[in-house]
Amino acid sequence: MSPRPENSVSESEAIALCEAEIAEFTAQRDACVRRVRELMAAEDLAQGVFHSGEIFLNQRDKLRLEVEIQFRTNKINRIRKGFAETDGPPATGGFLF
Repeated sequence: MSPRPENSVSESEAIALCEAEIAEFTAQRDACVRRVRELMAAEDLAQGVFHSGEIFLNQRDKLRLEVEIQFRTNKINRIRKGFAETDGPPATGGFLF
């Protein structure tokens, strides 16, 4: 099953957009990881210097970014395999799998 010519351009553009978003999310995730390491190194228990709130927020952002990366990767795979994007559950009802 070969892709139709009119869809191949939009599919390749969609894949390129997803790959660009993945690169941006990866850079943001790496920045979060670096910031967590900096904050953990800057903590001093004896002096009472804690950064637990900011560490938590950065770790949460890192996890969110990993989910976004995985979502875009899955979208690329669906596009390459020719699955159509749907806005909701299948019309047949029941389970999604």
